[in-house]
Amino acid sequence: MSHPIPQATLHDGMKVPVIGLGTYKLKGNEGVHAITGAIDHGYRLIDSAYNYENEGTVGEAVRRSTVQREELLITSKLPGRYQGYDNAVTAIQESLYRGGLDYYDLYLIHWPNPKQDQYVEAWQALIDAKKWGLIRSIGVCNFLPEHLDRLEKETGVLPSINQVELHPFFNQAAQRKWHEDHGVQTQSWSPLARAAELMKNESIHSIASAHHKTVTQVILRWHYQLGAISIPKSSSPVRQLENLSIFDFTLSEGEMSRIGELSHPGGRMNDQDPAFYEEF
Repeated sequence: MSHPIPQATLHDGMKVPVIGLGTYKLKGNEGVHAITGAIDHGYRLIDSAYNYENEGTVGEAVRRSTVQREELLITSKLPGRYQGYDNAVTAIQESLYRGGLDYYDLYLIHWPNPKQDQYVEAWQALIDAKKWGLIRSIGVCNFLPEHLDRLEKETGVLPSINQVELHPFFNQAAQRKWHEDHGVQTQSWSPLARAAELMKNESIHSIASAHHKTVTQVILRWHYQLGAISIPKSSSPVRQLENLSIFDFTLSEGEMSRIGELSHPGGRMNDQDPAFYEEF
């Protein structure tokens, strides 16, 4: 990697690399090797979750890495079944024990689960856990503006980051605008969406050819120029390096628009609308 990874500054002052490593399904010894390899390649932001059942794998990779813990930013997420205040506090502690870590750099509520109506309680638990030094920065995933408004109204604290489904088939323009207007950082999960389908897209292929880049690199560059932090998952050393090699070219406004125009209202991959979808 010849170009350093730029950083975004969250509203609480934390600086976060604009690209990180997703770890969903990276488990056990193979997962540890994939994550330590990514750290060796320059990744400093590592994304995990309680429900991925790999916080231990991530923690072991941190311990085996030659990079100091203070240079890494480790994320985990609170599952829906523990959104009551007391349960949330216990789950955060359990996340730390699983990972063998003293603190998480980022801890997020995984889904709002609006029918359960406990996400404000969960948010208060994260606020307190930050005060206790268990978490450096607190955020959410998949929260709609109405959910974010309620958090601020009832606790006075907005998330530093909102991790949402964001890819060329679902570009989240309105959600991203809300984030920008309110100082919340957008983070993209599944940034490459249906990779096989994207790889066949002629428009993106032509853009990639023009820049002598891969389709994946063009898509990740698109996320970066949108102002979003992406967390692509890969266990392949070649792909890990490829995913970081996006800072030596720039997409034109026209190219950005062409990619954005692939978005459509039904573009969510699994129809997981946060207004209704629940995750436990």
